[in-house]
Order: sequence, then structure tokens, then C-alpha cells
Amino acid sequence: MLSELPHRDDPMTTPAARDWPHRAAELGGLLPDGFSVGVSSSAFQIEGAARDGGRGESVWDVFTSQGGTAAAGRIRGGSNASVASDHVNRYVEDAKLLRDLGVDTYAFSLAWPRLQADARGALNAAGLAFYDRLLDELLAAGIRPRATLSHWDLPATLRGGWMNRDTAGRFGDYAHEVGAALGDRIDSWVTLHEPATVTVGGYGIGVHAPGRALLFDALPAAHHQLLAHGLAVQGLRAADVRGGIGLVNAYSPVLSATDRDEDRSYADLVDLLYNRVFADPVLLGRYPDPLEPFAVELRTLLEADPADLRTIHQPLDFYGVSYVQPTRIKAGQPRSAVHAVDPDAPAAPVIPGAAARARLPFHAEKLREFRVTGDGASVAPEFLGVALEQLQQRYGAALPPVWVTVGASTGEAADARGAVHDPLRIDYLAEHLVAALAAVRPGGAAEGLDLQGFLVRSILDGFEWEAGYTARYGLVHVAFADSPRVGTRTPKSSYRWLQDVLANR
Repeated sequence: MLSELPHRDDPMTTPAARDWPHRAAELGGLLPDGFSVGVSSSAFQIEGAARDGGRGESVWDVFTSQGGTAAAGRIRGGSNASVASDHVNRYVEDAKLLRDLGVDTYAFSLAWPRLQADARGALNAAGLAFYDRLLDELLAAGIRPRATLSHWDLPATLRGGWMNRDTAGRFGDYAHEVGAALGDRIDSWVTLHEPATVTVGGYGIGVHAPGRALLFDALPAAHHQLLAHGLAVQGLRAADVRGGIGLVNAYSPVLSATDRDEDRSYADLVDLLYNRVFADPVLLGRYPDPLEPFAVELRTLLEADPADLRTIHQPLDFYGVSYVQPTRIKAGQPRSAVHAVDPDAPAAPVIPGAAARARLPFHAEKLREFRVTGDGASVAPEFLGVALEQLQQRYGAALPPVWVTVGASTGEAADARGAVHDPLRIDYLAEHLVAALAAVRPGGAAEGLDLQGFLVRSILDGFEWEAGYTARYGLVHVAFADSPRVGTRTPKSSYRWLQDVLANR
């Protein structure tokens, strides 16, 4: 936990130095030998073909169809991902975009419901054939495939979802089946993507599928995902897969709003729940000691079966860090929440998760000293260095090689000629890449950490979860259903910039 901001004393991250569209060659020259650069996506966000080839429903299909309208406040615009970026039908075109970009690695996810509609038994032949064809295109283009077994799209047939321990066992079986089918063609494997986000968003405050607002009672979902991770590692290794195996989790350095004991205590709690509950058992084989003031809320950690922890603590080939921004915590509710209980106050718009957050004795403050992305996230690249420093300090020799994933929605639109200019995304990606490299160089805050790769989220615009199609993260613009050129791909200026960076390594 931190109480102060790091100093911005590196000239590469000062506002005066932000001229990244013209400095691609310079940045390319900073990339170390052997350092991998890639792009990412996820199945639910881009695949579409939601009813094709025997694909089953995911919890996100259910979440977007039941009350998933703008009025209900679940998905902005009331949209769904039934078509999304239509990647299933356009994968050849998308693989060519990846090849022309010049990336080393493409990190994508396998849709569990496309491969096992009922989350059990033999893999669906049509789903497996699609991923076979995609791998053919990637390998022919010289791109190393990184496959994630589950990126949030849990099969809806699993009763109780991640609150049910049986889901972990089913996931381990699924991992073994997929490993046996594709294990000789995939360069690296990720078991789960951001189990912290699934726990907090899906089971803690209900802004993500399946939409439950259990607060601290959501901790079993965290444990069962971690157990699933361990069983999946065992399943993949039993299938004798060729590629390395890792986990990707969100990581946010946590700040205390003030030096008051109450604020510091809640900041420590958020750090534990969002960061350490997931990294400690995976890397150290134990949960962090529950903080004394919150022993009742954190009792799940004390009750964890030692045998489960041994399963969770599998040797890993890499650890993925998905970074967005730091978090600043203050005790109590924000003034807006207090004002909202006044019966004479004007009606406020429905904010997803607001009711659950109002039951918490703390809140996250806005970081007003930073610029923001198109969807309101703070632009704080220096805190990526802080995240790497914390991981290095906390886990030391237990930390395997690290990969970083970052991305931003910047609100760009196509001009009259159809070109898409997104200089803010170029700034964002460049600043975060420089911050990561600076942190691990000699004399850097995380010197000694083995940083092996950097992934950009995402190659394509897609369905951005609760934001629907109102946020765009892609290096490639996709025309969605509101456009007469639906499905058309248009590389943005950030795509051309990254292409230049990679050409100048």
C-alpha cells in the first residue's frame, strides 16, 4: 500500500516528451533483444457467431439478455455480443492484420462454451475446427499463439458458477481435453484471465456476469478460480503440452487517501483483496494473513484447505500483469452517495454496482491529478513501474518471468475519408511501455525482475463488457451494426505506429 505518488523524474514520461507518433524508430531501438511484443483479444469480445456450430451459452450471454437494456443499466446501449467483431467469419482477414503488424505473439482466448456447450465431455468438433483453422493462419504468419482457457465467458450450464467448487474440477477436465487436442501447436497457455476482476465485478458488486452482489461473501469465487487454475495447470501438463503455462491477473497499486489510520486500514484491505489474495497463493502457496480488523469478513482465507493450496501453488513459466491504474481508498462513502439518500435530492442516474458499493465502509476516490482515457481510467504509467516494483519486493525469487498487458479506450472516430487517428492511444501505449522498461533496467525500481513481454489490448475494437460498443480499445477500427459498412476493418494510426516501432527493433 502506498500513500504518496512516485516522482515523474524520467524525461521519457514528461508531457514535453509526448511526441510518440514521430518517435517510433527511437522506441523500437529501446526494445531489448528477445523482448516479445504482441496484441491480445478475448473470445466473447470479438468472436460473434454466438449460436453457430453448437456453441453453448455463457454467463455473459445470459447477463446481456436478461435485463441487458440501457434502462436496466447493465450494458451501455443495451447491446450484446451475438455478432461482436465477427471474428469467427473473418479470422483470415484478422490473421493477415496481425502478420502485417509484425507482432511476435497473439494472445487470444478459447471460448469454453464453444468447445464444451455443457462444460463436460468431448470437445465440440465444430468449435475445435475453428481454433484449428485460426492456429493454421497464425503459425503460417510466424506468430506465436498464446491461448487463454477462460476469459470470463463461463458456460451458463455450470450452476452456481465460480461459487460452486465443482466448477473448478470441470475446468481442470476441460484444460486437459484442450491440451490434448491443441497442445502441440500453442506456444503458451494462460489458465484464467483476471480472476480478481471476475470475483469483484461478477460476484462482489454485480457489474459483470453473473451479476451477483455478495461483497465479502464472494471470496469463495476467488478460491474456486484459484483452485481451477491449479487443476488446469495439472491438466495441461498431464496432456504434455509443448508451451509454457501461466496466469494473468489484474494488479492495481493501492493508495491511502490520507495518513489517517482508518484510510490506511481500508487501503491495506483493498490491496489484500484485489492483489495479494490472488498472487500470494499462486506464487507462495498460502493466503496472506487476514487483517485483524477484518477477520470475520476474511474468514474464508483462514478456512482454506491446505491440500487446495498445494494444488493452487503450481510451478509457472510466466506471470501476467494486466494493468490499468492505481486505486486510492478513503473511509466512508463519497459525498454524492450521502447526498443521494436525501429524499428531496434530484433523482440520480442508475449506476451499475452503486447499491453494492454503498454497503461498503470505504470507497475509491477519483485520481484527479491524472489525465483520463476515453472511458475515464486514469493515465498513470508511472504506477505500472510501481506495480512491478511491488511484485519484485513481495515475491522475489518466487516470481516467474513477467508479461505486462495494457490498453486504452480513447474515443476516436473515423474521419470523412474513413481514416482513424488516435494519437492519445499512441501516447498511452508508448508511455506505459517506456515505464515498464525503465522499471526493470539497471538502477530501476524493479531491477532484477525478468520482464519478457508487452501485450497491447486489443487488436480489434469489440464488445467492451458493461460498456458495450461505446468504448473502443482496438488498434484496428471495426464498423459495428450501426454502420453501413458493418464488419469493415480499418487500421488506426496506432496500428501504423506500432508497425513502425516493431520494424525498427
